[in-house]
Order: sequence, then C-alpha cells, then structure tokens
Amino acid sequence: MVEATKESFHELVAEGVTLVDVWGPSCVPCIQLMPDVERIEAERDVSVVKVEAPENRRLCMELKVMGLPAFLLFRDGEEFSRLDGEVSSAGLWEWVDGNLATSAADGG
Repeated sequence: MVEATKESFHELVAEGVTLVDVWGPSCVPCIQLMPDVERIEAERDVSVVKVEAPENRRLCMELKVMGLPAFLLFRDGEEFSRLDGEVSSAGLWEWVDGNLATSAADGG
C-alpha cells in the first residue's frame, strides 16, 4: 500500500490494476473501511494506492472526487470504475470482485 501525491499518482497507477482509496482522517467511514482495503490488497490481485484528500486537494479535483470515501479502479493508467458515497464493507468487496472479474474477462 502506497500513499500517493499529485506528483507520484500517475506513475503509481500506470501499470496493472490499481485500487485507489481516496480518504480523509476525519472521515469515519474511510477509517472503518481501512482494514477491508488492506485485506483486498493482500487477498486480491490488485495494487492499492491511498490518496489522503485533505493533503492532495488538487489531485482530488483532477480526479473529480466530490466526496469521501471514494474508491477508483485503474487499469494501466485509465480509470474504469468508481465507487463513492455510502460504502459498506460488503459493498466494497462486491464492487472490487465484480470489477476484477470483468477486468480479467476483458483480458486486463
């Protein structure tokens, strides 16, 4: 798991499938979902990049993140799915697994 900045973000998502976790230290759902994000990285074939929203406002604007928590999936530098708003643990896993299955079927 890597913390991204505006300067490092594009390099970090450039290759393979990457789950981007946009979070904030005062976002209770973000903190509650952190163990799930750690397990996803350990148990699924996906890299995880964390973006601390208050420290990376310009990057959040570039990514068009309007609220937290926000999860973005990138394949080879291109966003292909997004989950934001009210996110449950089960909903996060379902979204990740569904998108990874679709990505694998697409040859990604």
